[in-house]
Amino acid sequence: MTAVLFVAQRLTAAVLAFAVTAHIATIIYAARGGFSAGDILGRTHRNGWFLALYAVFVSAVAIHAPIGLRNVLREWTPWHGRTLDVAMVLLALSLFALGIRAALAVYLP
Repeated sequence: MTAVLFVAQRLTAAVLAFAVTAHIATIIYAARGGFSAGDILGRTHRNGWFLALYAVFVSAVAIHAPIGLRNVLREWTPWHGRTLDVAMVLLALSLFALGIRAALAVYLP
Protein backbone atom coordinates (compact mmCIF):
# COMPACT_ATOMS: atom_id res chain seq x y z
CA MET A 1 0.00 0.00 0.00
CA THR A 2 1.28 3.42 -0.84
CA ALA A 3 2.00 5.90 1.91
CA VAL A 4 -0.87 8.12 0.75
CA LEU A 5 -3.40 5.27 1.01
CA PHE A 6 -1.98 4.29 4.40
CA VAL A 7 -2.39 7.81 5.77
CA ALA A 8 -5.83 8.23 4.17
CA GLN A 9 -7.08 5.04 5.76
CA ARG A 10 -5.74 5.99 9.20
CA LEU A 11 -7.18 9.50 9.04
CA THR A 12 -10.58 8.26 7.93
CA ALA A 13 -10.48 5.67 10.73
CA ALA A 14 -10.16 8.51 13.22
CA VAL A 15 -13.06 10.37 11.59
CA LEU A 16 -15.15 7.19 11.58
CA ALA A 17 -14.48 6.62 15.28
CA PHE A 18 -16.12 9.97 15.98
CA ALA A 19 -18.91 9.61 13.40
CA VAL A 20 -19.88 6.08 14.43
CA THR A 21 -19.91 7.11 18.09
CA ALA A 22 -22.16 10.09 17.28
CA HIS A 23 -24.42 7.87 15.16
CA ILE A 24 -24.79 5.20 17.87
CA ALA A 25 -25.32 7.82 20.57
CA THR A 26 -28.09 9.34 18.47
CA ILE A 27 -29.74 5.95 17.99
CA ILE A 28 -29.60 5.25 21.74
CA TYR A 29 -30.98 8.71 22.52
CA ALA A 30 -33.85 8.24 20.06
CA ALA A 31 -34.64 4.72 21.25
CA ARG A 32 -34.65 5.64 24.93
CA GLY A 33 -36.66 8.78 24.23
CA GLY A 34 -39.35 6.74 22.51
CA PHE A 35 -39.16 8.77 19.32
CA SER A 36 -41.08 7.55 16.30
CA ALA A 37 -39.70 7.62 12.78
CA GLY A 38 -41.77 10.73 12.19
CA ASP A 39 -40.26 12.43 15.24
CA ILE A 40 -36.75 11.63 14.05
CA LEU A 41 -37.45 12.86 10.51
CA GLY A 42 -38.98 16.01 11.97
CA ARG A 43 -35.77 16.72 13.85
CA THR A 44 -33.42 15.93 10.94
CA HIS A 45 -35.42 17.71 8.22
CA ARG A 46 -33.52 20.86 7.19
CA ASN A 47 -31.01 20.33 10.03
CA GLY A 48 -27.65 21.49 8.63
CA TRP A 49 -25.71 19.85 11.47
CA PHE A 50 -27.28 16.50 10.65
CA LEU A 51 -26.40 16.86 6.98
CA ALA A 52 -22.83 17.94 7.77
CA LEU A 53 -22.27 15.03 10.17
CA TYR A 54 -23.56 12.47 7.71
CA ALA A 55 -21.71 14.03 4.76
CA VAL A 56 -18.46 13.65 6.71
CA PHE A 57 -19.49 10.12 7.74
CA VAL A 58 -20.27 9.10 4.15
CA SER A 59 -17.07 10.67 2.82
CA ALA A 60 -14.95 8.81 5.38
CA VAL A 61 -16.65 5.49 4.59
CA ALA A 62 -16.23 6.05 0.84
CA ILE A 63 -12.49 6.50 1.34
CA HIS A 64 -11.83 4.02 4.16
CA ALA A 65 -13.72 0.92 2.98
CA PRO A 66 -12.32 0.63 -0.57
CA ILE A 67 -8.75 1.04 0.69
CA GLY A 68 -9.24 -1.76 3.21
CA LEU A 69 -11.00 -4.00 0.70
CA ARG A 70 -8.25 -3.35 -1.85
CA ASN A 71 -5.65 -4.53 0.64
CA VAL A 72 -7.59 -7.67 1.53
CA LEU A 73 -8.15 -8.53 -2.13
CA ARG A 74 -4.47 -7.95 -2.96
CA GLU A 75 -3.36 -10.22 -0.11
CA TRP A 76 -5.93 -13.00 -0.45
CA THR A 77 -6.60 -13.20 -4.19
CA PRO A 78 -4.59 -13.03 -7.40
CA TRP A 79 -6.37 -9.78 -8.32
CA HIS A 80 -3.80 -6.96 -8.59
CA GLY A 81 -3.04 -4.01 -10.78
CA ARG A 82 -5.05 -1.37 -12.54
CA THR A 83 -8.36 -3.29 -12.72
CA LEU A 84 -8.43 -3.69 -8.94
CA ASP A 85 -7.68 -0.01 -8.45
CA VAL A 86 -10.40 1.02 -10.92
CA ALA A 87 -12.91 -1.30 -9.24
CA MET A 88 -12.11 0.25 -5.85
CA VAL A 89 -12.51 3.78 -7.24
CA LEU A 90 -15.90 2.76 -8.64
CA LEU A 91 -16.82 1.29 -5.25
CA ALA A 92 -15.77 4.51 -3.53
CA LEU A 93 -17.86 6.62 -5.92
CA SER A 94 -20.85 4.30 -5.47
CA LEU A 95 -20.62 4.40 -1.67
CA PHE A 96 -20.35 8.18 -1.75
CA ALA A 97 -23.26 8.65 -4.16
CA LEU A 98 -25.57 6.28 -2.28
CA GLY A 99 -24.64 7.69 1.12
CA ILE A 100 -25.10 11.33 0.12
CA ARG A 101 -28.37 10.44 -1.57
CA ALA A 102 -29.61 8.86 1.67
CA ALA A 103 -28.51 11.84 3.78
CA LEU A 104 -30.15 14.27 1.38
CA ALA A 105 -33.35 12.22 1.36
CA VAL A 106 -33.64 12.72 5.11
CA TYR A 107 -32.51 16.37 5.02
CA LEU A 108 -34.65 17.59 2.11
CA PRO A 109 -38.46 17.56 2.02
